[in-house]
Amino acid sequence: MRELITPLSQMLKNGEISSVELTNKYISAIEADNAKYNAYVSTTFDKALENAKIADEMIASGKATALTGIPMTLKDNICSDGDLTTCCSKILEGFRPYYDSTVWSKLKAQGAVMLGKTNMDEFAMGSTSETSCYGAPLNPRNVNHVTGGSSGGGASAVTASLAAYALGSDTGGSVRQPASFCGIVGLKPTYGAVSRYGLIAYGSSLDQIGVLANSVKDTALVFDTISGVDANDQTSVDYDFGCIADTLDNADVKGMRIGVAKEYFDGINDEIKNAIFDVIKFYEDNGAQIVDISLPVLKQALPVYYIIACAEASSNLGRYDGIRYGYRPENFNDVEEMILKTRTQGFGDEVKRRIMLGTYVLSSGYYDAYYKKACLLRQNLIADFDDIFGSCDILIAPTAPNTAFPLNFKGASPVEMYLSDIATVPINITGVPAISVPVKNDSNGLPIGMQIIGRKFGERTILNAAYFYEKNGNSQVEDFEGGVSL
Repeated sequence: MRELITPLSQMLKNGEISSVELTNKYISAIEADNAKYNAYVSTTFDKALENAKIADEMIASGKATALTGIPMTLKDNICSDGDLTTCCSKILEGFRPYYDSTVWSKLKAQGAVMLGKTNMDEFAMGSTSETSCYGAPLNPRNVNHVTGGSSGGGASAVTASLAAYALGSDTGGSVRQPASFCGIVGLKPTYGAVSRYGLIAYGSSLDQIGVLANSVKDTALVFDTISGVDANDQTSVDYDFGCIADTLDNADVKGMRIGVAKEYFDGINDEIKNAIFDVIKFYEDNGAQIVDISLPVLKQALPVYYIIACAEASSNLGRYDGIRYGYRPENFNDVEEMILKTRTQGFGDEVKRRIMLGTYVLSSGYYDAYYKKACLLRQNLIADFDDIFGSCDILIAPTAPNTAFPLNFKGASPVEMYLSDIATVPINITGVPAISVPVKNDSNGLPIGMQIIGRKFGERTILNAAYFYEKNGNSQVEDFEGGVSL
């Protein structure tokens, strides 16, 4: 995959192009192509050009960093002051936050240029981005297929060159799965490595802001900027990652212990399984030690995830009542009826389903049987992952058990669709980092993604392993032709 941020940054610093000119190129590409992909649900072009002017001044004064003047985008659940932010839900129509999320504050301080907000599953609940009230974003690799979810609009924008990179959120795979489906790179950091301040909550103990980009180096550059402790987020952690992007050129896997858990490959189709085992063989040929391991606790991950995520959603989404902001019905007789109609008309079916599931598992008589038990099993998962990383440095697994679904594919039931998260949810439950990188296309020409999983705060290790494969391996997912070309 091609690096984009560093070459663009060099062009800006060398005076080959200004940030205003570059931003106008992206704006023109969005105006030409967004109707085809539905990646953006709102744009901030006037602000983008203002920020581009500031970036050009930073470059002229020698204060530029790698991200200065580079156009990017935020998922529609990440707040920025005064900009429409709706979580792609009718219930938040017209909502404009009055503050910046910490991640956007950090990027803006570096001279980043935000082009707008990208499409997503409503309140980040879904695996295809089709629950969006704005309609589904489409996969640039094949517009008859989904982008994955819930950060599907960001993945579509990056793939189609309608943004240099995107920030998304990952609660159960929502950065990594779209990256896999669209053939780009997606990083879900360690829980607490990146501030969640300004991220509209779905599942607070699972949510993590992550990066979608064209290459591993681009991903590392963005992570280096947005990571770090934040006084506004008490779950954020003061951990010194150093500058990971600067270490990538020395990446090596010689002597690295790579764990392969057979449970991660149960039920995975042969094309995906064979593609990933080819990469494992590549690592072994380059000096890595392959460690066969067993993680039977993985079979518990999916029910644990959906009980905890839905319970937290039930709590977090209780604030949407039509009283303070967002959608409110026109006709009602009293406050109780107003709240009932607000939620009935404002939330989509999938969000209602998860709220009801969450309310059920938290209710009297069922709390101990479901929620409390899920929390105990979560601790078992965390302990087992801690033990595994005593014997290996990283784990290799599929990102998803399938490539991109056709549009409007429902499966036999909602449960079948939930199974598409089976490879990604253990990472959010245990709080460890993982990155999805493209390895090849399947027989239908759709990208296959591989997941590299590390111990807590092991971002340097997984990014280095991913970069080594990207530079020296045999990835057969080509860059998409379209959007901005320079």
